[in-house]
Amino acid sequence: MPNLLTRRKFFESAAVLAGAVAWPALPAWMPRLAFAPKHSAPRGDTLIVVFLRGAADCLNVVVPHGDQAYYAKRPTLGIPRPDDNKAKANLRAIDLDGFFGFHPNLKPLMPAWQAGHLAIVHACGAPDESRSHFKAMELMERGVDDEKGPASGWIGRHLATLDTGNRSPLRAIGLGQLPQRSLGGSVPVSALRSIADFHLGGDLKALAQMRAALTSLYSGDDPLNIVGQETLDIMDAVQALDPLGYTPAITNNQYPETEFGLGLKQIAMLIKAEVGLEVAAIDLGGWDTHFAQGGSEGLMAGLLKELGDGLAAFHEDTTNYADRLTIVTMSEFGRRVQENGSLGTDHGHGSLMMLMGGHVMGNKVHGQWPGLADSQLVGPGDLAVTTDYRDVLAEVCLKRLNNPAVDQIFPNYKATPRGLLRA
Repeated sequence: MPNLLTRRKFFESAAVLAGAVAWPALPAWMPRLAFAPKHSAPRGDTLIVVFLRGAADCLNVVVPHGDQAYYAKRPTLGIPRPDDNKAKANLRAIDLDGFFGFHPNLKPLMPAWQAGHLAIVHACGAPDESRSHFKAMELMERGVDDEKGPASGWIGRHLATLDTGNRSPLRAIGLGQLPQRSLGGSVPVSALRSIADFHLGGDLKALAQMRAALTSLYSGDDPLNIVGQETLDIMDAVQALDPLGYTPAITNNQYPETEFGLGLKQIAMLIKAEVGLEVAAIDLGGWDTHFAQGGSEGLMAGLLKELGDGLAAFHEDTTNYADRLTIVTMSEFGRRVQENGSLGTDHGHGSLMMLMGGHVMGNKVHGQWPGLADSQLVGPGDLAVTTDYRDVLAEVCLKRLNNPAVDQIFPNYKATPRGLLRA
C-alpha cells in the first residue's frame, strides 16, 4: 500500500524508475541521461564539459597555418592556408589571428568567436605521456597525475566541496550510456534514462502511483520532508518537459540529428527549465584517426562538422543565458605531428581546449606555442604541452563556479592562473 512505503523503499523504487525498469525502446538518436548524486553547492555558471574521446587531432582542429613545419609534416592531411589560392575557398583554414585558423567545418563557430564568447587554449594537455587512451582519460577525468590519486572525479569533488543549498536532483547529469568518470564522487552515481522516458516511454500508471506515495510520504514539514517535496517538484518539472516538442531559439543553426547534437539540445532545455542544473557532461567519440583521417574533407572533417554545428546551435539557442554558462571542450591527448603511412595520425601528446561562454576572454588563441620543428617536439614527434589542462579547469572553478577549493579538486597540483576568464 502506498501509505506504507518507507523512505528506503522509495529510494529502491526510484532506482528502479531510474534505470532498472525495462522501458520500451526509444528512438536510437535519443541520448540517455545519467544523474549524479545529490549535493548542495553554490550557483555559479552552469558548466558543460564536452569530452572528445579518442584523442582529437588538435593540429587539424585549430590549424597552425603560420608554422611552416606543419605543412612539411602533413603533405596530405594539412589544411590549406587561408590565402592558398590553389585550394577551393571552402577547403581552406579560416583565419583567426594570422597564425592559427579553424578547420573549415568549424565555420559555424565564427559568430561565437567574433562575439568574444569563444577562446582556444592551444598546446594544452596533461603531463602523462603514456599515449594510452584508457590511462590518459582515467587520469584526466580524475584530475590527478597518477593512479595513486583519489578515485573520485574532478567534477565530483567540485560538487562535494561547496554548498549553497541547491538540492536539485538534476544538479549534475551525464549524457551517454554510462556516467562520465569525472562525475564520480563519494555517493554512487545513479542512472536515469532520457527525459523522454518520463512521459513518453515510461509506465505512466506506475509513475502516478509512485508520485502519490511520495506525496503521502513527504507531507510533513521536517527538513527531510522539505527535501522530498523539492524532489517531487523537480519530478514535476522534468515530466512537464517535452524533448520531442522542444523548439530551440535558433534561426542560423540546427542541432545535428545525432546523440551529441540531441544531447546538447536536452541540456539547453534543462537550462531554460531552471531545474537546478549545474554541471552536464557529454561525449563525442570517434577521434582515434589512425587510418584515412582526411583533411578538409573526410572522416575527421565529418566529426568536426558535428562538433561545430552542435556547439554553434547550442550557443545560439542559449544566447540569453550566456552570462551564466561556461562550456569546456577537451580531449585526452593530441596526435603525432607527422602524418603516418595510412593517411592518418598516431597517438601524440599536446592537445587543445575550447572555452565558450559570456565571460570567456574570447576571440583569442591562448597559450604558449612551442613550435613544430623537430627540435621543438617531444617524445616520438609530438606537440609539447605548455599549459596544463588543470590550470584551465581550476580557473573555471575559481572564477565561474564560485569554488575556491581547487587544491581539493586537483590534489597535489598548484594551478597557475592563465587569464582565460573574467570573474
